[in-house]
Amino acid sequence: MTTVTVRYFAGARAASGVDTETREARSLDELVGQIVETHGERMARVLTACSFLVDGTTTRDRALELSPGAVVDVLPPFAGG
Repeated sequence: MTTVTVRYFAGARAASGVDTETREARSLDELVGQIVETHGERMARVLTACSFLVDGTTTRDRALELSPGAVVDVLPPFAGG
């Protein structure tokens, strides 16, 4: 397994109830599944609109393999400019 750090922002932070957590996941899809399992239906709804930054690179590719020590930012849409 690969240890990654997940950082939540805005509505994702509100839905998860935490700013940051550490997870063990091989892919972004596996990570998202764990997040939904832990944080529930509200988080599942938020994640449908989220994009992800993996080590600073934007992705919506949930098949993306995660590197050991990766940082995954969960970013819901932001209002404003």
